[in-house]
Amino acid sequence: MATTLGLLKFPILSQKNNTPFIHSKMPLLSNSSKLDVGKKDSHSPRKLFTETIQQLSSASLAPASLALPFFLDTKDALAVGGEYGILEGRTFALIHPIVMGGLLFYTLWAGYLGWQWRRVRTTQNEISELKRQVKPTPVTPEGTPVEAAPSPVELKIQQLTEERKELIKGSYRDRHFNAGSILLGFGVFEAIGGGVNTWLRTGKLFPGPHLFAGAGITVLWAAAAALVPAMQKGNETARNLHIALNAINVVLFLWQIPTGIDIVFKVFEFTKWP
Repeated sequence: MATTLGLLKFPILSQKNNTPFIHSKMPLLSNSSKLDVGKKDSHSPRKLFTETIQQLSSASLAPASLALPFFLDTKDALAVGGEYGILEGRTFALIHPIVMGGLLFYTLWAGYLGWQWRRVRTTQNEISELKRQVKPTPVTPEGTPVEAAPSPVELKIQQLTEERKELIKGSYRDRHFNAGSILLGFGVFEAIGGGVNTWLRTGKLFPGPHLFAGAGITVLWAAAAALVPAMQKGNETARNLHIALNAINVVLFLWQIPTGIDIVFKVFEFTKWP
């Protein structure tokens, strides 16, 4: 429809007479004119070349006039109205909220794994600190150690040592790293995919809390991941900042739930299966 209207507005095609375009613009050579050309212009190649160029230029206006509305009226050419098929449907639109809901729980799981790995490190630091408080074992004049009940500090060291052994068996360091990598990859992919899906369905994006919070979450994912090399070198500041960024990330994630539910209701209102 946009192309048809554009053609009607185009001055070449909006002539008042009913004479076909090609007849009005392309001169037809009669038999006599052909003979005249053969007789009079057989020795004038320059004139023959000029007329040929003029005829080709007139003929090229037809396809140019057909293509021109697509360049002048790009809004209609890109309008959303079913040309993307299932990509505009309800099934594709519901992928984003389902995946992001799963990533919310996966974020909490990754945080748990990270906290357990932190306990492995902090427990060892606590054990080292307690060992400095242990008093030397008394000995007899002959040099034999005096048997005595373990002190409260020694009992605490034994308890923490057993806990640390169990934590090490859980391989929390590697599991947390893998979970964070999966979260970063799928999170960034689906965060961008949600915006693309909105554009496919509506032809535009809607600036608001949900969009801005989603952008902030994506940035926080990237920033937290960028601190990993420094964390692997033992930088405690980077570790604390990593935890702080992910805590803010979880808060934004939870804050997005109400606006996300509203968008899901609109999806059911304005889309159809599939």
